[in-house]
Parts: sequence; structure tokens; C-alpha cells
Amino acid sequence: MSETENDAPATDGGEEGRQAHTIRLELVDEPGELLNALQPIAENGGNLLSVFHERGSLTPRGHIPVEVDLECTPHQFEVIVDALRDAGVNVIQAGAEAYGEEVTVLLVGHLVETDLSDTLSRIEECASASVVDFSLTDEEGTDNISSARMRLAATEGSVGDALACVRDVAADKELQVVEPLVGGEA
Repeated sequence: MSETENDAPATDGGEEGRQAHTIRLELVDEPGELLNALQPIAENGGNLLSVFHERGSLTPRGHIPVEVDLECTPHQFEVIVDALRDAGVNVIQAGAEAYGEEVTVLLVGHLVETDLSDTLSRIEECASASVVDFSLTDEEGTDNISSARMRLAATEGSVGDALACVRDVAADKELQVVEPLVGGEA
């Protein structure tokens, strides 16, 4: 793509091949983060349709979820997603079907003592999954043993890989994993 094509924003939505796309982001709650996330979209020819900034709610990692609807060509969309990641923006979902399956697992053990934030981050780093819901129970009198229910969204056909990632992290931290059977496999 030439610099001229890249720099010229299309604002009327009439450019041939332009489509609507959705990107879900996770932003740190600091001044300027939303602007930093929108900059790569504008710089790469994306036309903003809407921005839903859920300031009142937090993701399992304590960040603010943001949903951005934009219009651009498929090639521009790929460039925009790459530019967002290069800028350090956590892209949770890019496109309509990024995460097509969900699975819920339980983790049991010394979750707090073994750095819960690190556990969630390591699972999120697994390319095929995202933690979309998380709840922790840490009752007094249980010798610091806690349990957590975690719902993972995984790309189509990759639930097995996501569960393997959870198992690996749990093994490193000596946590127990209670997981469902996936797809009726033996």
C-alpha cells in the first residue's frame, strides 16, 4: 500500500471493498489510553462507526473493555489489528468469529499465593483463548486453598489447546484443574 493510500481517510463509507468490523480491546484505566488505542485505527484508514467504552466494568484482569466498530477494507483491517498490537494494545477479539467456543474450568489450590494475576496473564498469552469471566472463592479456615471458576473463549476448534495451556500453567503452580469433557471425546 502506498503512503498516499494509507494516509487518505475515507469518510463517506463508499469506497469499494470496505466492510464493517468489530474489535474488542482491553485497556488500562489511565488517561490517554483510549486515544492511544484509536490512533492506529485512524492512521491506517479505518473509519470509526462507534466506540463502546465500558468504564463502569472491568475485565478479569482489571482492565476496561472497549468495543470499536469500524469500516475498512479487509487488508486495512489486518494492518490495523497488527498496528494495535504493535502499540501495546491488548486486542481481545478482532472480527466477528475470533472466539467461537467457550469452556468453563475450575482451578483449586493456592491461587492467591501463587500470583493470581500471573496465572491469568499466562493463560491469556495462550494464542487460542481469552478469559472472559472469572470468580474466586477464598474462604477463611481453608489453609489458603481457594477455588476459581474461569470461563474461556477459544477460537473455533482450539478448546483442546486452550485446556492444555490451562493444565500447563496449573502444573507449574501446583494447582488442580477440574475441566469438562470437550466434544464427547473419550
